[in-house]
Amino acid sequence: MKTADPELMRAINRFHVMDAIRRFGPISRVEIADRTDLSPTTVSAITALLIDDKLIVPKSTGALRDAARGRPRVMLEMNPEAAYVTGVKLAPSRMTIVTTNFRADILHSVSLPTRLEGKSASAIAAIIEDGVRRSVRAAGLGMDDINGVCVGIPGVVERAAGRCRQSPIFRERDVPLGEELSRRLGVPVTLDSDVNLVTLAEHWFGHGRGLDDFLVVSIEHSLGLGIMHNGELFRGANGLSPDLGDILVRPPSPDHNTPDRLAMVVTDDGLTRRNGNGYGGADPGAYAAAAASLGMAIANLITLFAPPKVILAGGALAAGENLLQPLRAAVEEFTPPSLADVSEIIVDQSGDETWARGGAVMTLRELYGAPWNSTGPAAHRQASR
Repeated sequence: MKTADPELMRAINRFHVMDAIRRFGPISRVEIADRTDLSPTTVSAITALLIDDKLIVPKSTGALRDAARGRPRVMLEMNPEAAYVTGVKLAPSRMTIVTTNFRADILHSVSLPTRLEGKSASAIAAIIEDGVRRSVRAAGLGMDDINGVCVGIPGVVERAAGRCRQSPIFRERDVPLGEELSRRLGVPVTLDSDVNLVTLAEHWFGHGRGLDDFLVVSIEHSLGLGIMHNGELFRGANGLSPDLGDILVRPPSPDHNTPDRLAMVVTDDGLTRRNGNGYGGADPGAYAAAAASLGMAIANLITLFAPPKVILAGGALAAGENLLQPLRAAVEEFTPPSLADVSEIIVDQSGDETWARGGAVMTLRELYGAPWNSTGPAAHRQASR
């Protein structure tokens, strides 16, 4: 029987130790072992290496003493200066950028009104580059301090290849934006569906904190679906994220030659179409019907996943009860009675800064699981100087 790769197991254990320190720090080694189910010996070995690499720092607390040795208990916490990252959220008429430290504390945030929709991919890449450099400078850093950038895009994103397959922002398909931005900025750049950014932000800071399973439905320029399962984001082949708008809601018929997808229904009736007065359709009845269609789709998601929470996010929530009342009614009507008390619908109206911060978190998660020991962010940055 093939055994697990030792380095992979070490990386997994490092991630769990660092994640425990992030979530519960300052925290002792004994508490880390309890929370991660790792042996005290393993925790001691990992934390010693992380301290050597200046990724975590010890903090002596005189009031707390080790019961066995009578010494002051050493508490561990993240070193905020170990690495710096940037997250970006793109929208057709706005770009939001956040630069954070290793603890995901926001050092600088900026939201730039800029029309991206309809521009060429190279022009959009240049706008993103300028915005990222602006945020990094405003945070008092240089690009050589930045260990990674993550860009969130509405639509279908192939994370592994750094390619946007389809988005309301790009007029082209299969845009290799990750490679282009990495070349321009001189740092690793990843792409992801914007709903995954807000899903991860919910897991770290928001309504999903403390939960290992929940769903996020984003209602904005497109319909996104973020799936948190066993504490990890669900992805398909090549890192693809599911697109809720692609779900079929009506098959072809003699009078209707093409199938209808959910995105077509809600866009035609104004649910995800922004006008001068914000989100909302001209026909209140059609708008309510579109909201009910989305509610029925969410009921199907509850049937499939039975999540404790379904978190709604996105600019369209500004429509308030005009959206939420028919949506909730449809969820209640179409959820099977056996699951009626399982899922709570949560409305999160936090702004784009939260989504962009989720992009920073996406990069931090990768750094937490990286094989440090001379290849970690702190050592890499020192070597580049």
